Amino acid sequence: MIGTGPGAGAASGTQPRVVPFVRAHGDPYECGRQHGAQLGESLRDFIGDGLTRLARLMPEPVSIESLRPVLDAHRAEIEAQTPRLAEEIRGLAAGAGLSEDEAVLLQVRREIMGYRRIPTAGDCTTYARSGGAPPVLAQTVDLNGDLDDRIGVVHIAPTGSPRHTLVLSFGGLLAYLGVNSDGLAVGLNLVLGGEWRPGLPPYLAIRHLLDSAGGVDEAVEILRGLKLASSRTLVLCDRVKTAWVEILGDELRIAEAGTTTHTNHFLHPDFVPHDELNVFARNFSRLRLQTCRGELAQLPPTAGVEDHFALLSQAPIRVEGNGDIRRERTVAAVVLRPDLGELHLRPGDPARSHTRSFRLRGTDPHHPTTEVTA
Repeated sequence: MIGTGPGAGAASGTQPRVVPFVRAHGDPYECGRQHGAQLGESLRDFIGDGLTRLARLMPEPVSIESLRPVLDAHRAEIEAQTPRLAEEIRGLAAGAGLSEDEAVLLQVRREIMGYRRIPTAGDCTTYARSGGAPPVLAQTVDLNGDLDDRIGVVHIAPTGSPRHTLVLSFGGLLAYLGVNSDGLAVGLNLVLGGEWRPGLPPYLAIRHLLDSAGGVDEAVEILRGLKLASSRTLVLCDRVKTAWVEILGDELRIAEAGTTTHTNHFLHPDFVPHDELNVFARNFSRLRLQTCRGELAQLPPTAGVEDHFALLSQAPIRVEGNGDIRRERTVAAVVLRPDLGELHLRPGDPARSHTRSFRLRGTDPHHPTTEVTA
């Protein structure tokens, strides 16, 4: 059964948080236009809030004019590598009443922040397991910028494709993480290293994988052909295996297993010497990884969605904020069931919020394809 009812597993006395849910179907431009039209007021407000809050996160003032060269460079890479997503971004701009530069900014704001200027404390604890157990990918979402008020869930049903995707989004992102109807789930961790450059933003790479790949092996092969803008670890899960893929410049390192765990430091020995995470953040990342592995080992293969949320809601896996908008904190937790096409979400602090559940149900965009339980 999908969903567990309002407040299941959440702290008493909390109120359900509104999570916008967008259904988008048609060609890429139309999918983007519908996304933009349904969230237009919110997206315009986000742009107007210190240019997606960059004014409060960056050490120097920024404007669309000052950012135009880097936006143009990223746009060129998006168009070259994922032309369908470039068209969807144009539709997003039209639907939301934004300029195309503003719509691109929504996709690349993390790359614009870079990593040398921004203090890093958390930034996601992710695990996946498959094979002998029902497949699951679960993670915290640790971000700066107080972005829990920009959470949305988007269901994309492209014309002519039997593959649908269900993604978590923040402020107009075409995807942050998600699951597709073929049974592939993709999560991520920030890792810091190498040169951040014009390229395909990792968030758009995740959406491209969900649009294009039916499983872990196919997703890895697609990744090999992409030029990403910044370092990341992607965590992949399908019905039979899991994997993490560490990305540093043009290099990938891959580890496959029945169970995968990852936080924010490089694990592959080839990449460890290139890790730019500061020592305090690295120690905290190691603590979260060790804690996650220990707690996951105690979780039975039959564990339910709320059991996974209980794991994600405990310290140090869940990272509390200290009131500093520049500091990462847990702004959501997600449990994905790729075999069932389910995305379960606790927006905001997962220890204090209610579970929202979404399921891919079919392939006809003209009928309800996603069941939602608040």
